[in-house]
Amino acid sequence: MGRLVHFEIHVDDMERAKRFYGEVFGWTFEDWSNYAGMPYWGATTGAANELGINGALMQRQGASPQPGQPINGYACTIGVGDYDATESKILNLGGKLALPKYALPGMAWQGYYIDTEGNTFGIHQPDEHAK
Repeated sequence: MGRLVHFEIHVDDMERAKRFYGEVFGWTFEDWSNYAGMPYWGATTGAANELGINGALMQRQGASPQPGQPINGYACTIGVGDYDATESKILNLGGKLALPKYALPGMAWQGYYIDTEGNTFGIHQPDEHAK
C-alpha cells in the first residue's frame, strides 16, 4: 500500500482556479463542500480507465505562497499531449513560468509553472526523441 490516491490544491479564488485548471487541462469539477464543511470542489482529471488520480480544489486556510518561496508540500506534474500548446494556455490564463521547458533525454519534455493561486506544478509530455 502507500499509493497516492488523491490530491488537494489550495486556492484563494475558487472560480478562478476552476477556470484555470478546467480550461488548461480539461478537468471537470463537482461541489463537495457539504462533505468538507468548506469550499471544496472535487476534480476529475481524466477517464476512469486512464492512468492517473483525481483530486480537489480546496479553500486555502492560511497565507498564500510568496514569490520565490520554496515549495512547502508536493509539486504535482500533469501529463500533456502537446507541451507548447499547454504552455500557451497556462500563460494566457494567468499562469507564470517557474522553470522553462527542458529535455529528460530519451523520455520527455518537462517544465514548471505557477498557477493563478501561487502554486507550483509541472507539465510533462512523453517524447523518446527529447534531447
